[in-house]
Amino acid sequence: MAARKEDSFNGQTLSQVLGELKAGNAACCYLLYGEEEFQLKDALKKIVDMLLPDAADRDFNLFAATGDNEDVGAICESLLSFGLLPGRKVQIVEDSRLFESKTNLSPLLAKIRERLESEPERAVADFIRFLGLSQWRLEDLMDGGWQNINEETWQKIAPGDEKEKRASWLPKIIELAARSGLSPAAGKNTDTEPLERILLEGVPDGNHLIFTAQTVDPKKRLFKIISSVGRVVAFPKIEREDKQRQAVVEQAAGILSRSGKRLSAEAWDVLGQKTGFDLRESIAAIEKLITYSGERKDVIDKDDVEAVVGRTKEDAVFSLTEAMSQKDLSSALFFLRELLEHGEAPLMIFSMIVREVRFLLQAKLLEEFKPLQAFDAGHVTYARFQKDFYPLIRQNEEGKPDLAFQHPYVLYNFLKKGHSFKTKELAAHLETLAQIDLELKTTATQPVLLLERFLVSFCRKPL
Repeated sequence: MAARKEDSFNGQTLSQVLGELKAGNAACCYLLYGEEEFQLKDALKKIVDMLLPDAADRDFNLFAATGDNEDVGAICESLLSFGLLPGRKVQIVEDSRLFESKTNLSPLLAKIRERLESEPERAVADFIRFLGLSQWRLEDLMDGGWQNINEETWQKIAPGDEKEKRASWLPKIIELAARSGLSPAAGKNTDTEPLERILLEGVPDGNHLIFTAQTVDPKKRLFKIISSVGRVVAFPKIEREDKQRQAVVEQAAGILSRSGKRLSAEAWDVLGQKTGFDLRESIAAIEKLITYSGERKDVIDKDDVEAVVGRTKEDAVFSLTEAMSQKDLSSALFFLRELLEHGEAPLMIFSMIVREVRFLLQAKLLEEFKPLQAFDAGHVTYARFQKDFYPLIRQNEEGKPDLAFQHPYVLYNFLKKGHSFKTKELAAHLETLAQIDLELKTTATQPVLLLERFLVSFCRKPL
């Protein structure tokens, strides 16, 4: 997608920049900025890959800093010195703050509100940046102090910010920021004049500087100098859904091609419903779908998207146990990884697996109960089970396993799932789980490795 051009600078498109690099014309410095974070990071990777095509060179000639620890003096020193190996040297500064000013506060506040629920840590970091730029003190805003800011002052800082909605997010971010213990960066050298002088006088041949930033003030002198002697590429937020979809399709083309996969038209529609074609979220979802489909299929359909995208931790638990009951190893391993990505502790997942196997075994034992011998897992509906079988189970509860006292629907499902297992098989798996429990408590074996090994054993189908 073409980058938006600004009248005040020599804006480039990414394709133009990559074309120049391919022709051997590398600029001394680059600035990549905008709200489309995924596109921006992808552009950074492509430029670095072309500047340093040999991955081995990056261990010695690629240096990186972030806006949290950027120091103009250190950047200048790096830009003037040579790499550890002959050839090109690249200095990256990601999420730079050097291009921000008070004119950027409205979009910064919009980003804070957007991230407050889904990415609270990043929202707090952005709010700390807001405080530094606005020169307000967190202490003055706490305990309702923010209400003392009159609307005229607030509008000077953040024009267009709606007063009516402020009470719904500002107190919360203030509280989170206070808990974090963070404060606006101090002691860092942010005087860009020495860097501006180096860029104007000339950078040593082979040395390259790349900035990325969320927001910029085109009136800043550093911005104007980079647009003059280097390359500036903007990645503005894509607003219209059709353009968002097009951007996702274009970005995903290479990923899908390398994996030998494609999405059906219906799958694209469902993906859009679940992600809103947000670029970062959509690409992450497509990568998960590729892993999920594995070698089973080349075409990812809408059912795959429904099964994988936008899932909660509870969904993943259910899917893991369902995959176990169907002895679907690839799906079981996929949902194990998804639970781990959700932050679920391996020991908690282990307890879920133990419960599943224990209840499956108990379902086999209940099959021996005389009233259940007429239970046909393939034909008895839940309504009939609840009417004809469940009351008989509850009539005489003595000596029955824990499963008999679960909700009738839970009991019904385990009786159906347990029908395809053998009692000896489940008893052996439960014994294995007891051994794993001992290993978890007495050895240094990796819990995830033990879980994966058990799933491989459990899902192994008889020859």
